[in-house]
Amino acid sequence: MEKRIYPEPIESVVSPEPYKRQSFTDAESAVEALKQLYARNTQFLRDCFEALGDGADPAKRYRAFYPEVGVTTSSYSQVDSRQAYGHMPTPGTFSTTITQPALFESYLLEQLKLIMRNHGVPVTVAESRTPIPLHFAFLEGTHVDGSIAERIKRPIRDLFDVPDLDGTDDHIANGTFEAVPGEDRPLAPFTAQRIDYSLHRLSHYTATSPQHFQNFVLFTNYQFYIDEFCLYARELMSNGGAGYSSFVEPGNVVTPAGEEKPADCPVPSRLPQMPTYHLTKPNHGGITMVNIGVGPSNAKTITDHVAVLRPHAWLMLGHCAGLRNTQALGDYVLAHAYVREDHVLDDDLPVWVPIPPLAEIQVALQEAVAEVTGLAGYDLKRIMRTGTVATIDNRNWELRDQRGPVQRLSQSRAIALDMESATIAANGFRFRVPYGTLLCVSDKPLHGELKLPGMATEFYKRQVAQHLTIGIRAMEKLAEMPTERLHSRKLRSFSETAFQ
Repeated sequence: MEKRIYPEPIESVVSPEPYKRQSFTDAESAVEALKQLYARNTQFLRDCFEALGDGADPAKRYRAFYPEVGVTTSSYSQVDSRQAYGHMPTPGTFSTTITQPALFESYLLEQLKLIMRNHGVPVTVAESRTPIPLHFAFLEGTHVDGSIAERIKRPIRDLFDVPDLDGTDDHIANGTFEAVPGEDRPLAPFTAQRIDYSLHRLSHYTATSPQHFQNFVLFTNYQFYIDEFCLYARELMSNGGAGYSSFVEPGNVVTPAGEEKPADCPVPSRLPQMPTYHLTKPNHGGITMVNIGVGPSNAKTITDHVAVLRPHAWLMLGHCAGLRNTQALGDYVLAHAYVREDHVLDDDLPVWVPIPPLAEIQVALQEAVAEVTGLAGYDLKRIMRTGTVATIDNRNWELRDQRGPVQRLSQSRAIALDMESATIAANGFRFRVPYGTLLCVSDKPLHGELKLPGMATEFYKRQVAQHLTIGIRAMEKLAEMPTERLHSRKLRSFSETAFQ
């Protein structure tokens, strides 16, 4: 029998020099400290990994910690709670781990300034007790030479911390987090490791860097909308941008305003699972559009990850089945309620939780429809209905015994059916991201009205461009609103994090 050789036991844990906790009374200095600490600790892990590949001592464990920002309040004095975030619900010590502070700089500055203004207290920056997994320490786009790993004779898990699923849950956002007596309460809805996990998934699913994502996100379930978005964006760029800075495509292909996409520009050999495109503005004020494909699972997956970027709004634009005989192909449906038969969020957000319409989103969508179509009042009602949208997880629901689904749809007063909208709205509610839905009726299966061969192409040519224009106009209206107005208190629970 071959003799098994066991590696030498780990002798010690090697870490960077301990970081002394610092207190700050201005947000800019606090964020700069977070950036420096994060850069130092991730660089340490990268250097150690490279050194091991060059033959460094493999009998040590290498560990560095995420930065942490915290705040302590001692008074029950009332703060201006008209804004949905930026204040703590009770006295106590609150903290959160931080990752990639350079990416989140604008967000962190806003959150910390509000806390300092509302409570009149400093914030502290320190090292947390949460190790940074080696996988999350590498810079985006880094290619790790496989030969380095081969030269390291011990399992990576013996030498470095790796992603821990126990630290990537959504208990805080779901409202199921239970604080341990004596420990800090959460300051933000996501931990650093949960954010890192999603940032890596976003790059994988969309083939674009998280840094390109904008604060206003359009989701669609048809490539036709993406094609039209690309035509619109490229024309904008060639004509100077009209306020937009650049257009970013999968593969991080960037076309600056005032230029055209080079003919020899490298593109991915194949599109990612959820192709994503970005019309950028300074401070992420532009529009991102994602083709999520079909189905509630995809809708949950992408919104789970986009949520960590804390966008200001997301909308669903897509096609649906019209359920009323009075509807015509091409009519619009503005959702003001949802029937959730998608089931993918049942464990995180029970179906008995109502998903309310948000006035700011509803008004922006209705105004955008009126402006783009040129219709108003009673004439607008002819092409757009406001009502309940049902989302189902069975694409061929029509083939089932009609007494089941049809009866439920009728009882719910649903006017349209799709496979994504309620999921996107429910995850918006769950993650406190303002949400909305504007769908276009593409068929009426209950009434035997399907698109005949040839009709589909003509329908899409005529309707998709107008529908997309409405979605873009609605997003621009939302972008013009103050963020404190857009982020509704309807989305906040009894005990909320101070960070939005």
